[in-house]
Formats: sequence, C-alpha cells, structure tokens
Amino acid sequence: MVRGHRTPRAVQRWLHGLPYNPEARGETLRSFRGVVRRGQAHCLEAALAAATILEQHGYPPLLLSFESIDHLDHVIFPFRQGGGWGAVARSRDPGLHGRKPVFASPRQLALSYADAYVDQTGRVTGFAVADLRDLGGYNWRLSARNVWKVERWLIDYPHQPISISDRRYRALHERYLRYKRRYPDRKPVYYANRRLWM
Repeated sequence: MVRGHRTPRAVQRWLHGLPYNPEARGETLRSFRGVVRRGQAHCLEAALAAATILEQHGYPPLLLSFESIDHLDHVIFPFRQGGGWGAVARSRDPGLHGRKPVFASPRQLALSYADAYVDQTGRVTGFAVADLRDLGGYNWRLSARNVWKVERWLIDYPHQPISISDRRYRALHERYLRYKRRYPDRKPVYYANRRLWM
C-alpha cells in the first residue's frame, strides 16, 4: 500500500475510491491502519492516512485545519511540490477534495476552499498548518485505537483568520440555496476554480 502510492495524486486517487465514513456523531478517528482495515475515511482520517503514506516518500506529515462559523471543521493534508502548495483531501463535498500544487502559500491554498465551504451553514473563518511530528511519540500513524488526541490538538491549535467578503458570502450562500432547491440530492460542482482540483 505505502510503496504503491508514492505521489499525492496517487494517494488522492486511492482516497477518492474509498467510501466516506458516514459517522453521525463523531464516533471514530482512525489511524492509517484503521482506514485500511475498515476501507472508509472521513476528512481527518483521510488526512492522517495521506500523512502516513506520503511521509514515507519524503513529504512532511502536515495537516491543514479549517475553522467554520458552524463548527463543522475540515482537515486536509497539505504538501509542497515543484514550488507550489497543494492538498490531498476527502469530503462529502467534491469542492473540498484535493488541490493541485499551484498555490504560492498555505494561505492561498486555504482560500481556494472558501467558496466551496459555503453551504447552508458553513463559512471558513480560520486555518492552521500543524506538523504532526509535534505530537512526539503519540501513535497517530498506526494505532489500533481512535486517535482523539489529534482532534483535541487541532481544536486547541492557534488558527489564523481568513475570510471572504460578506457580499461574496451572501452571493455564494444564495446560489447554494437555489441549487439545493432545484437539485436536493446533488452536490454543487459549479465553482470557478474547479480546474485546480486534484
């Protein structure tokens, strides 16, 4: 598994093929080992799996955490390649999956998610890039148990504010609501930056 997935694109493809972990009340936070065993992942589980795999191929084990006004946060695996920042990610929403490594900074990468984050209740308010090596000997890679310490660490981690204008937010929110009234069972993919998705 690890040897066969040497690039962020390969890991993104593997994660995209897994069913999304449909936990209703935050019941799980599995390590890479748990994701492989169960064959499904939510966003933080996917980010931890990507960090575990790609660390073995020379990528630092980083997480990029988003804060939202509705407290439905999102976590991705950011990486640097060819001078640009990209991401590997898994979500219920296609607009919150990975990004090609074309962004000048982690902040620009984070802002590429702001439009797609707007749904009925969501709006990005902050982001942070955290290095999992700061957790020392904690076994976030291969633990057979839930790795709740990672979640608590990210919640307490200092986030930098980011936002879109109120005017832009209102326009995106209204567009999202119109779309869901017309297509209640679909996820929107109408975003202008779709060519930058992984």
